[in-house]
Parts: sequence; C-alpha cells; structure tokens
Amino acid sequence: MSAPALLLAGSAIVLLLGSLHLIYTFATDKFQPRDPALAERMRQVSPMITRQTSLWRAWVGFNASHSLGAMLFGLVYGYLACWHPDLLQQAPGLLYIGGTFLAGLWFLALRYWFRIPLVGISLALLLFGAGTLRLFS
Repeated sequence: MSAPALLLAGSAIVLLLGSLHLIYTFATDKFQPRDPALAERMRQVSPMITRQTSLWRAWVGFNASHSLGAMLFGLVYGYLACWHPDLLQQAPGLLYIGGTFLAGLWFLALRYWFRIPLVGISLALLLFGAGTLRLFS
C-alpha cells in the first residue's frame, strides 16, 4: 500500500469516527445517561466556571466540538494525502503534528473511552504511522 493510501486510510477512520460521534450526539440517545434523573440533574446544574450554561449543555457542546475536531483532522489530512502528498514530504512537521494528535486521542481512548473508539484510533494511528514511515523511506 502506498504512503498516501495509508495516510488516507488512517485519516478516513478518524473522519468516520468523528462523523458518527456527531450523529450520535444530535440524532440518537446513545450519549444520554442510563439514569434519566441524572440527565435531568445535569440540565439543572451549572459548572463551577460559569452559571451561563448547564452541565448538560456543556456535555453536548463538548461532544459536538470533539466530533468536529476529529472530522477536521480526517478532512485535512485526507485531502493532503490525496492531493498533496509532496507537501507532507516537504513539511514533515505536519505529519508529526498529525501523529501527535492521534497519539493523544489514543491515550484518551485507552484511559477514558471504550473499546470501539480505542480500536478505531489504534488502527488509524498505525496506518498514519506506517504511511509516514513509508513516505520517508
């Protein structure tokens, strides 16, 4: 598999995970607490930082912004892998930034998330890393 294809595959996984996360945030109940009383309490209580929002609104906003960040990563690096792999080779810092971002997501998935995102991010990181190595070999 070519370096751009590996980078694209890793980026596509992150784009897919981010897109599904955004859909789950707004179009399903998958991120609702199993305890309805907790969801209601989250709607009533504000975080210590401000009274201008509730924990529920912050929760939804954090999930949405998390999704958008993953989608942006997938779109930018997928675009670069498809149409400008030479730029990635000429500016390796972009690949280091992308790899560091994925490593950060991997750590978060390992520490805080559940199996499906951990498997997806692990695969994305491996593909992105392999594409990076192949680009410079």
